[in-house]
Amino acid sequence: MLILKTIEEFTKARSNLLKGDSLGFVPTMGYLHDGHIELIKRARQENKYVVTSIFVNPTQFGQDEDLDKYPRDFEKDRNILEKYDCDLLFFPSTKEMYPSSKPGETFVVPGRTAEGLEGALRPGHFRGVATVVTKLLNIVNPTTTYLGQKDGQQVAVIKKLVEDLNFTTNITVVPTVREEDGLAFSSRNSYLSKGNRKKAPVLYSSLLIASSEYKNGDHSAQHLKEMIREQLKMDSEITIDYISIAESNSLQEVEKASPGCMISAAIWLGNTRLIDNIVLE
Repeated sequence: MLILKTIEEFTKARSNLLKGDSLGFVPTMGYLHDGHIELIKRARQENKYVVTSIFVNPTQFGQDEDLDKYPRDFEKDRNILEKYDCDLLFFPSTKEMYPSSKPGETFVVPGRTAEGLEGALRPGHFRGVATVVTKLLNIVNPTTTYLGQKDGQQVAVIKKLVEDLNFTTNITVVPTVREEDGLAFSSRNSYLSKGNRKKAPVLYSSLLIASSEYKNGDHSAQHLKEMIREQLKMDSEITIDYISIAESNSLQEVEKASPGCMISAAIWLGNTRLIDNIVLE
């Protein structure tokens, strides 16, 4: 596996790949877990070459968010990528990606898909995501880009970005990978205390209850959201940021749930923020 730290190095390595062969791309912020591994395995199965990027993007973190303490372990990440046959690792510095003294004067501003949910609570977050993804897609020029459904709103924002800005990459969304008790894999799970780690699966289980009621014929978004709220409020340590039932591509809230809608929620459990979602069949 080649480790490339500059855009110039990566561009040269990219040009040496056989033209016409497919390239699968897995963008990450590192601290890789089983969710990332599933993306890499899927890219490996479907492409001649696999590229992964590791870049903790400062422009998607708010002023009081966890940029400085975001978990990092490059040696562990490198071993994982080598084990799963990644061909190229793009590992740039912040200075390489944002060479001016302030991180960028030009930004990509997403539209309505970024306005609610995470976007409403984390102003500027998706502007940072859209900007860095645009930069990475221009640098990597992948055949297919692999994203995890766990970050459902991010998936919608990037799909719309690719469509609106005429990128040629295909987007493949891989189902959320979960631990045995249902908790979605996330780098931020490492923030959970032992006690709160035991409680954390309640987020997914509350979404499952609503999904089950939907399958039993209750399509009222208000009713389904209230079921989730009741489950989460049983633990006094949980603070609810939002509960949503929205069309999964536009992220517009609905009154009646239907196939393709995404049930999602974000909570604080102690000092750790968790998000999760289920897309209705």
